[in-house]
Amino acid sequence: MVTTVDVLTPGVQTTVQDLGRPGYGHLGVSACGAADRLALRVGNGLVGNAENAAALEMTLLGGRFKLHGPAWCALAGAHFECQLDGIPLELWTPFYARSGQTLACGGARNGARCYLCFHGGLQVDPVLGSCATHIPSGIGGRPLRRGDVLTLHEPVETPAPRRLRPAVLEKLRPYSDMLRVTSSAQTASFETESLSSLYAQRWTVESDSNRMGVRLAGIPLAAPLKGSMTTEGAPLGAVQVTPSGETVILFVDHQTTGGYPKIACVIAADHWRIAQLRPGETVGFVHVGFDEARRRLLEQEALLRPEVLFE
Repeated sequence: MVTTVDVLTPGVQTTVQDLGRPGYGHLGVSACGAADRLALRVGNGLVGNAENAAALEMTLLGGRFKLHGPAWCALAGAHFECQLDGIPLELWTPFYARSGQTLACGGARNGARCYLCFHGGLQVDPVLGSCATHIPSGIGGRPLRRGDVLTLHEPVETPAPRRLRPAVLEKLRPYSDMLRVTSSAQTASFETESLSSLYAQRWTVESDSNRMGVRLAGIPLAAPLKGSMTTEGAPLGAVQVTPSGETVILFVDHQTTGGYPKIACVIAADHWRIAQLRPGETVGFVHVGFDEARRRLLEQEALLRPEVLFE
């Protein structure tokens, strides 16, 4: 039986995401994909999917969805107020939804993004090998609207519910209000005063932050090279400084090239933290070496192995 999902209300910005479409940066197409890849991978694991299955990414305020057909589902990421026919749902725990039931997701109590994963995954035509929605270009579609109908892949088999080991999740997603960064391509070009200011102050997430970039309010930094330079590749997590001294973290929908100097780069193991920053929150930076950045990523990947993650 094929299950469909009616979008009764879409939320603030709800999109279909998988792990993205890497490998097309030379064509000007960013990888995009889930902002919090770690949450998507865990959520898909809870319902027996491959980690790259397409799911819904909800931002700050979730939507309301009516199922026509049964499905195992899971919520992973930020703690949204979600109910199934009025019954509260737990985060990081699979649940069974019957045909005709309505899933209502309210506002985020903490963090910014939550993933709604369905067993089988969402049935969406891939573009360049991915179902991910790149909002600036429209590649892969657009944010959901009221009246949209989603279709799930027909499950091959009914999954056995999987439970997380709580201690492992705590290690995967420990709370911190600091982002770990390495040096970047132009770090050595910045004056000592700017480098000290980057690490000494608390930065406030601005309300116009989005999947393309997280804008930070703070004491402006003096950018070298008059704030501009020859355009070069722009990596995910790069901390750019504009000619006006504004600090911006490039995020999943970022442009593939840029001409602003980069003072630092958020390590891969902390990319999920960027996804969960809320407007008005403050965050700091702490410098780590490349060896530690690699070690932290390897530790994270080791914890994501199914035999370690699930009971």
